[in-house]
Amino acid sequence: MNPTLVVIAGPSKDVLFPLGDGEIAIGREPANQIAIPDPSLSRRHCLLTRSDDGYRLKDLNSRNGTYVNGKPIKESLLQHGDKVSIGDSVFLFQDHKPGEERSGSSEVKFEDSLTHATAQLHPQDVMYLHPDRIADELVKAPRTASNLNSLLKISRAVHELRELEELQAKVLELIFEVAPAERGAVLLDGHGDDFRSVYARHRNPRNSDAIRVSRTISRQAMEEGVAVLGSDVLSDSNFKGVDSLVLSEVRSLICVPVAVFDKIIGCIYLDTTAAQQFDREHLELVAAIANISATALDAARRVQWLEEENLRLRREIDSDYNLVGDSPRMKQVDDFLSRVARSEATVLLTGESGTGKEVAARVIHRRSARASKAFVPINCAAIPEGLLESELFGHERGSFTGAVGLKKGRFEVANGGTVFLDEIGELAPSLQVKLLRVLQEREFERVGGTRPISVDIRLIVASNKDLAAAVKEGTFRQDLFYRLNVVSVAMPALRERRDDISMLAEYFVRKHSHECKVRPKPIAREAMSRLVEYDWPGNVRELENAIERALVMSVSDEIRPEDLPETVLEKATDAEVEDGKYHAAVKGLKKQLILDALQQTDGNYTEAAAVLGLHPNYLHRLIKNLDLKSSVQSSLPTRRR
Repeated sequence: MNPTLVVIAGPSKDVLFPLGDGEIAIGREPANQIAIPDPSLSRRHCLLTRSDDGYRLKDLNSRNGTYVNGKPIKESLLQHGDKVSIGDSVFLFQDHKPGEERSGSSEVKFEDSLTHATAQLHPQDVMYLHPDRIADELVKAPRTASNLNSLLKISRAVHELRELEELQAKVLELIFEVAPAERGAVLLDGHGDDFRSVYARHRNPRNSDAIRVSRTISRQAMEEGVAVLGSDVLSDSNFKGVDSLVLSEVRSLICVPVAVFDKIIGCIYLDTTAAQQFDREHLELVAAIANISATALDAARRVQWLEEENLRLRREIDSDYNLVGDSPRMKQVDDFLSRVARSEATVLLTGESGTGKEVAARVIHRRSARASKAFVPINCAAIPEGLLESELFGHERGSFTGAVGLKKGRFEVANGGTVFLDEIGELAPSLQVKLLRVLQEREFERVGGTRPISVDIRLIVASNKDLAAAVKEGTFRQDLFYRLNVVSVAMPALRERRDDISMLAEYFVRKHSHECKVRPKPIAREAMSRLVEYDWPGNVRELENAIERALVMSVSDEIRPEDLPETVLEKATDAEVEDGKYHAAVKGLKKQLILDALQQTDGNYTEAAAVLGLHPNYLHRLIKNLDLKSSVQSSLPTRRR
């Protein structure tokens, strides 16, 4: 199969992109060879280039970075199986080429073909797992001694490997040395053809044909917990007329369960078309190999699952903290964050509440050399002063009432990573002194402790207060301010970058439609106009809340103005502000249209809304906002009052 990128997460999930020669641009713009409708991607996010040694991936100074197997990269040579993360999207890189030697897995096809087994063996009956029986067998069967040596070799080999695919490949490689199998597969976590992990290969690594596995036999081995031997398959009357067997010419097969603590986690499947067939001793040996390898396979699959889960959770967390916006102001901020991320300097982020200071801090961390380490945020205003010292620096056992054990503080937990202190202006004077020592000496003492603890951290702080003014007022230490204000950036208010509002709104629609388990809805032009014109005193945080509310409240196929908060609807447009007469005329016309519609429908609000082309909820809201309730009551017939 030709090299491909398979989207395994994100807006284009399950789409496959074949790769060819030349440069392949990936990004949000439709002009890219691979265009992904993801607002968290840059217009041109990264570039994939074919070279003599394979495919090279290069980040194009994107806003949110490019990651390979969870690590940020500027440029990287991709290997088969690598996972590329950009924004909310994750790609699986596959680079298998027919006719070339490869270490990866062959394709597996499950078929309902084999329905009969020549012999069966329960795991507890395997001779090699009973030392008292081996002595007698050594005399009777000369192959037993050789098989024991093979088992010892296999036992040593499989317990030295930790990567699941590498371990599965090694198990099949060692089985090919002791059994006349032409094809083999290790199938884990599942039944029938529903396996979470499938690894298959031919004895001849150049063979790229799909490997056919009997669904019936694999199910029998796993559900009944028995090792199955099918010998001389073609001469058995049970298999005559089965096209798949005639075409593949399978002569014999073995399928043995893989069990850990009496729980079956998968099976090992072998077959051959050669004249030399599997016999009972091969069945015993492969069953013993499965038993020896089971613990190592189980440990490797658990480690793989944990790594994938960790990557998924990190991606999920990061998706909530993306810089979204292409306005000139945001591009300046993005460029600044990229430059700052490469250094170890302390960063001061300023700006109004809700402008995305924590998002910026996380972006700096993700783009820095500390990206693989912890990012530890703490809001200085959200924790009482008496507890904040313990939270930051930790405490020793018995240092105060309730300190029943040793506790590590946030600085100690973040060793090697980044600490983000939000609302730093709320820090008490006594803690300002301790923080200054951490910045100067990179060490501190726990509450009640006497031993200094050294830490390697990067500090990023944020404040919506003017710290320079706080220094003049005497509420913030001047020496600490100078230490914190090494490099600083002011996060722009949302009203200062209105060009980004539509992109942010669409981003939050997609994000919260998933969280609220509702279908994503487009935003009507009238509603988007209201969003763009509103001043957003609560900035991005207020916009996100408004979009989440609109998704929950909306009863139509799109988000309409009536679904938005009343504060947004009450804001006059620019034209209305500039021309007071025009505004008054429009407002008067709205009132008259509503009153006429209600009189026309004899006070029926639902019918009046239909006449006006509005949703009834919006009509009620307009009546309230325009202060029409008394006028409506006085204009309607008595029976409708």
